[in-house]
This record gives sequence, structure tokens and C-alpha cells, in this order.
Amino acid sequence: RIPEIKDAIGLSNGAFGFVLIGSTFGSIAGAQLAGRFIHTYGSQRVIFVGSVIMPAGLAGMALATNAVALFLTLFTMGVGYALLDMSYNFQGTVVEKILGRRYMSSFHAMWSTGAFITTVIGGAITRHVSPQVNLLVIAAVCLIAYLISATFLLPPELDGHKGDAEHEAKIPLFGKNVMPLWLLGVGLLASLVGEGAASDWGAILLRDEMGYEKGVYASAFASFALAMIVSRFLGDRALDYFGPARLVKLGGYFGGSIWGIAMAIAVPLSSSHSLTALIIVNIGFVAAGLGIGPMFPAFILAATKVPGIAPAVAISRVGVIGIAGFFFGPTITGVISQYTSLSIGMMYPVAMLILSGYLSRGIKSSKA
Repeated sequence: RIPEIKDAIGLSNGAFGFVLIGSTFGSIAGAQLAGRFIHTYGSQRVIFVGSVIMPAGLAGMALATNAVALFLTLFTMGVGYALLDMSYNFQGTVVEKILGRRYMSSFHAMWSTGAFITTVIGGAITRHVSPQVNLLVIAAVCLIAYLISATFLLPPELDGHKGDAEHEAKIPLFGKNVMPLWLLGVGLLASLVGEGAASDWGAILLRDEMGYEKGVYASAFASFALAMIVSRFLGDRALDYFGPARLVKLGGYFGGSIWGIAMAIAVPLSSSHSLTALIIVNIGFVAAGLGIGPMFPAFILAATKVPGIAPAVAISRVGVIGIAGFFFGPTITGVISQYTSLSIGMMYPVAMLILSGYLSRGIKSSKA
């Protein structure tokens, strides 16, 4: 429903891009706090807090009537999202440690499944339900689902909180010991720029640049999300077969290249061959989804292998750098498109995805 929210408030691409910074600031604040909170109180308790904050922000988006209100609600949602994101990822690493098998990519596949289902439902009901009602209902459902599911997670006494030396929970912003985290964080950021762009701008690209109508323009992110589901359900085996570094490298180089080429061909073609252009652009979003899918699990798992730093804090540091890309990337895309076009602006996340493949060397250095 992002295109409709943007239009209802009357924001240009550039202004909307700046409003999205609210999510960036919120996610940075939430991720920065998450590591210490998990280390001190346990991930399950942090999840309970995030389970209330994020739906509150989502409901606020439905009620926002101006850019400032939308900014504040996006900030709130960003805080809640980051608390949940870091805590659930930490739970995933503990589960892998206890069971001695890879599960992280499959856990992320469930996130992608939720994104795909909501995109399909959203595309189907756009003609029948207002964005306000849509978001309020989702907020209520999420609040209930989050709180119920949180009761079944690993309790604090099992998730290893306070299990590391206290000095390992206090790390400087810069320094030799934390440089591996910066390399991993920037690599994650580069991949999440692509994910954020597909989420926030994919539908707008198909609507404004290619002329598709409601329901159809949601197909770009639906294709992207479906591809991520497939790649992440297969990701645990792929991580074992190729190794995390090689898998990220292949995903970045091939996913980014095909995505960029597909958009470059499809956008000008849409005016004369609408169906062909729709197929081509969706192939590009599929390639991006397949490439990006295993990256978050690979970078997060690599962070827990950095010596001398508590895993929860390492995940938080990489997350605070990387998760900002999911929110901040669309802002840059919006600014570029404001002065050029959205089809050109989308080349920015393409370039960042290729960069993420290059930064796969950071995974090697962490011995993931």
C-alpha cells in the first residue's frame, strides 16, 4: 500500500524518500540497544517489548495525515522492527548451536513467506479496502501473533545471555578488533539496500515508470519475495555446499547484474510491449531475490564467529550497520529518482548488491 500512502499525503519521490529516513533512525536506535538488552535480559524479553512497539508504529502509519506524523510512526516501527530482528536472529544462532545444524536460512525463509503472503493479499484487496483499514487490521493481527509466539521461544536461562565475559559486551565504535564487524556490516547493508528498494520502490517503478495498474504493480515485490522464499529454504544446504562466502559472492554478482539488465530493458519496452516488459522486469526481481536471499543469514552467522565479542553484541553491531540499508537505501533511491528518473535511481540498489558480492571476503575473514 506504499504508493497509496505516498499519494494520500501528497509527497514527491524525493520528499517520500526523506520521510523514509524515520525508519532508518528508528532501526539504528533499536539495533544499537538490542545487543546490550539481549546480553543483559535475554532475547525472549526483548522480543516481548518489540512485539508491542512495532505494531504500534504500523497502526500509526494508518492514521498519519502529514509527513511529520508519518516520519514519527516510521521511527517507532523501525525501533520495534530492529528489536525483533536482532532478538530473533540471536535466537536462531542459539538454536543452531544447541542442535548442531544450520537452520538460520530457513528461519529467514519464514520471514520472506510472510512478506510474500502479505504482498499477495495486499495486491488482491487494494480495490476493496483502504490502506488505513488494511494497516490497522495487520497491526492488530501482528500484535496478537507476536505475543503468542514469543511465549514459545527459548527463555533467558537457555539463550546464553550473560554467558560471555562482560568486557566482550562493551566494544568500541572503531578499532582493530571490531573492523571485521564493519566489513560484515557494510556487506549486509549493501544487500539490504536492494531488499529495501524492492520493497519500497518496486511497485512504484511498475506503476509510474511502466504504467501498470493496481494489483499488477504489486507483482514485482511478489516475485522478489517468492524468489527469496525459495533461496532461503534451500539456503541452509547451499551454505554447506558452496560455503557462505562463495554463496554471497555468486548472489551479489549474478543477482545484481541480471536485475539491472532486466530493468534497463523492461522500462523502455513497456510502452510498446506491456506483457513482455512485465515478464522481463519480474525476471529481474526474481534474480535479485535469489541473490539476496541467503545474504542476511550468512553475514549474521559470520558476525557470531568474530573472536572476543559477545555474539548478541556482534549481531547488534553488524545489524545496526546493515539494517539501516534496508531503510536508508530507499531514501537515496528516492533522491536520485527525483533528479533523474526512478528507473535510473533503481540502478543504485543494483550497484550495492554487486558490492555486497565483492564484500563476501569479510565472511572469509570471520571463519564462518
